[in-house]
Amino acid sequence: MLKYSNITSLVGNTPLIKLKKASEITGCNILGKAEFLNPGQSVKDRAALYMIKNAEENKKLIVEGTGGNTGIGLTVIGNALGYKTKIVMPENQSIEKINLLKYLGAEVVLTKQLPFTDPNNYIQLAKRIAKEENAIWTNQFDNLANREAHIKTTSQEIWSQTNGTIDAFICSVGTGGTLAGNFIGLKEKNKNIKVFCADPYGSGMYSWIRKGKSKATLTSITEGIGQSRITKNLEGIKFDGAFKVHDRTALKIVYELIKSEGLLVGPTSGINVGGAIKLAKHLGPNKTIVTILCDGAERYKSKIFNEKFLQEKNFNFKELNS
Repeated sequence: MLKYSNITSLVGNTPLIKLKKASEITGCNILGKAEFLNPGQSVKDRAALYMIKNAEENKKLIVEGTGGNTGIGLTVIGNALGYKTKIVMPENQSIEKINLLKYLGAEVVLTKQLPFTDPNNYIQLAKRIAKEENAIWTNQFDNLANREAHIKTTSQEIWSQTNGTIDAFICSVGTGGTLAGNFIGLKEKNKNIKVFCADPYGSGMYSWIRKGKSKATLTSITEGIGQSRITKNLEGIKFDGAFKVHDRTALKIVYELIKSEGLLVGPTSGINVGGAIKLAKHLGPNKTIVTILCDGAERYKSKIFNEKFLQEKNFNFKELNS
């Protein structure tokens, strides 16, 4: 019988799942890394574990500014390792993530959605609180332990699980750690592997990667992704390309994955799979393409299954879910 000293041993080694419809319509082998199977139920558990390991051991309070999933990962892993957490979030994040953090024992501080340069922006506020309380500020956006987690774990797993046959990788950017870490790790294995960004509207990554200048247009209902600042996790990386994916496309993919493949995933996974489909059509048939299934749909049910909310955002739930 296998025995583990704590749940940190359960972070990573998630399976790759073949995405049936995406593969069929493109003639490619499109695989999703099932990151919702981590103990904190998202890809952010990997970064959380590496950032905690890299933190000062004489401090027992962790403070982070996050859209939710990194905070959940830090709290779950922190609980197992004896840390307390204080999580600063924009107030427009889903009530499910806010409540889950509270149930896990984190102290949650909500702030208005403000530009990064504003002193009350959630990242700036987290930094200030950590300094005032002599706590660890994990600083996920600029902490290179974030992308190191994906260099050392995610990319190595993908290479092994595909027996080195992977042709391309694509996912969205929140902090940049997942995309940049897999870029570095996979390119070290085979420099010909293509690494692309799937970008929601309201984010500047598409224009930065394609034109060298970050410029955001329109908006998105997705949470935790969509970055216009070039974080330290992204610095020095020259991605192979990027695709824009509309929320409408992402939602339709999410509903289809749930109904046809039993994958109860959140809207970021819809963006990622939408990007993988575009990348497959760009590269041509018979390619193996991997993307990230970031987290579960239950964290967003008050939004993506809420007809009133969707109608306010000019989406028709019944039409998208038909």
